[in-house]
Amino acid sequence: MSAATVSSAPLEAHGEGRIGLRANLRHISALVRRNALQIKQDPESMFDALLMPIVFSLLFVYVFGGAVAQGDRGAYVNYFIPGMMAMGGLNIAMSVGTGVNDDFNKGVMDRFRTMPIARSSVLIAKLIVETGRMLVSTVVLLIMGFAMGFDLQTGPLELLAAVALALLFGSSLTWIFMLLGLSVKTPQAVQGLGFLVIMPLQFGSSIFAPTATMPGWLQSFTKYNPLSQLADGARALTSGHGAVAHPVTMVVIWALAITVVTAPLAVAKFRNKT
Repeated sequence: MSAATVSSAPLEAHGEGRIGLRANLRHISALVRRNALQIKQDPESMFDALLMPIVFSLLFVYVFGGAVAQGDRGAYVNYFIPGMMAMGGLNIAMSVGTGVNDDFNKGVMDRFRTMPIARSSVLIAKLIVETGRMLVSTVVLLIMGFAMGFDLQTGPLELLAAVALALLFGSSLTWIFMLLGLSVKTPQAVQGLGFLVIMPLQFGSSIFAPTATMPGWLQSFTKYNPLSQLADGARALTSGHGAVAHPVTMVVIWALAITVVTAPLAVAKFRNKT
């Protein structure tokens, strides 16, 4: 997207604080189109969203599923697929951090900061596009799940609610990794720090296996792990069994809290990064 494209909107002033809502929305829309065109020109950037749910589904269901579910892979599919919804957003969010960091190193973000647009619009546009990638990944996951025998025991509305819950939480995580990408020097550092966060959260949760056989101290961690809450909430919504209100409420609270804390920090870091 050229500078002329973004600058074509009427400018209320040169400062971000005086850019009107309509102009801000136009800027976000233009930046969303730019990010979407980048994906179209580089379809390989979608490989993680398309292939990761396939690889993980095949790996865990057919390699570990029999052992975890004591030979009943069908039961494990119903357990694993809703849990995997929680994991997909986390992995894509980490890739956002590396992308933001790489854009800064290439000077792309410096060009945006010279334009008379709200600084938040650049990050919001990226958030919107990445949420779309999360949705594509979740659809691929569900297709794989149904192909392997996933049994939706409720209805389409409950399934949509589970997907929406996963997207909400995944979007909040995107702010964390955008802040991380703006705070460290290299994409490799983003990946390294990201894995230090991701691994304990993923495997110290109820995504892949029930927590009943875990040591007591680890069960205490999984109890408050938001990924466990998201996985349990998605399972309750798709199976019709178990509490729904508590895990869903906790996920929403986590998502809002993460966004309220990290979004302003990410925007401020983007504005002041040298």
